[in-house]
Amino acid sequence: MRLQTDFPLKPYNTFGIDVKARLFARFDTVEELQELLRLPELRQEPKLILGGGSNLLFTKDFEGVVLLNGIKGIRKIGEDEAHVYLKAGGGEVWHAFVLHTLNMNLGGVENLSLIPGTVGAAPLQNIGAYGVELKDVFQELEAVHMETGEVRVFDNEACRFGYRESVFKNELKGQYIVTHVVFKLHKQHTLNTSYGAIKTTLEEMQVQEPNIHHVSAAVCHIRQSKLPDPKQIGNAGSFFKNPEIPLSQYEELQKLYPAIPSYPVSETTVKVPAGWLIEQCGWKGKVIGNYGVHRNQALVLVNYGGAKGEDIRKLAFEVIASVKERFGIQLSPEVNIM
Repeated sequence: MRLQTDFPLKPYNTFGIDVKARLFARFDTVEELQELLRLPELRQEPKLILGGGSNLLFTKDFEGVVLLNGIKGIRKIGEDEAHVYLKAGGGEVWHAFVLHTLNMNLGGVENLSLIPGTVGAAPLQNIGAYGVELKDVFQELEAVHMETGEVRVFDNEACRFGYRESVFKNELKGQYIVTHVVFKLHKQHTLNTSYGAIKTTLEEMQVQEPNIHHVSAAVCHIRQSKLPDPKQIGNAGSFFKNPEIPLSQYEELQKLYPAIPSYPVSETTVKVPAGWLIEQCGWKGKVIGNYGVHRNQALVLVNYGGAKGEDIRKLAFEVIASVKERFGIQLSPEVNIM
């Protein structure tokens, strides 16, 4: 729990941006976190909570205190006829948690395999992939208030989950630190294989009767084939949210672009893949010095080594502007820009 100064953050963000935190400390228990928050020298400091650093783009040094969530542990806290309830520490690596559920033969998060980041960060943006979102298996979380140090429990309704959204990205932004999350996982498995390339990948794997382990393996294969490994190329995964637009707007666009894909959200709204829009604007594979747009997935902005966060931020908004100009659709970053 030692407080450090001018601490390098390059190893702690998957973009690999070389910036520093004026103050830095790691906490491994709720009590250590509460003790840190009581320190007089930290009371008025801007605070940033780090998990895996996989959803951040630093554009400058952080002039405050960065607190690294190191709370570990996964344990069963309840069970009923259909479900098992697991409580995980906020500092657990997300994919390690997924593997833990698979080892217990519990369903619900197999489609969320290989998503970077930590358990504590997962509810903040309601992580999702291949037709499944965190809210589908979420029971509750425990969080510490940054000002008072008090622990509060948030159930599913209180988190106000939306598409890559929660109350913690809106009215409670920067007020709470998630320390533990409780998941409601299924003993009987209902597989979701209809989204993306999962069904095709399972066929290529020659799997005729898939289970949760097969689905996880297929998702891992798809992600590894499309998304660069942050250990090799700096990136934060999908940089942009898939926009939701009115069905009427989509039907007008379809007249001009018959191949434009979509996924129904409601009777009046559809979701359009941001990657397709970006690729149509000619960005896929574009390299600008030591950064650019990944060659296999237009949703991913990359740092090939030594790029500045500000350069990548400018690229992101150039992409947004070009999609807006061509399609009339406003993209939004999924990554937090600091």
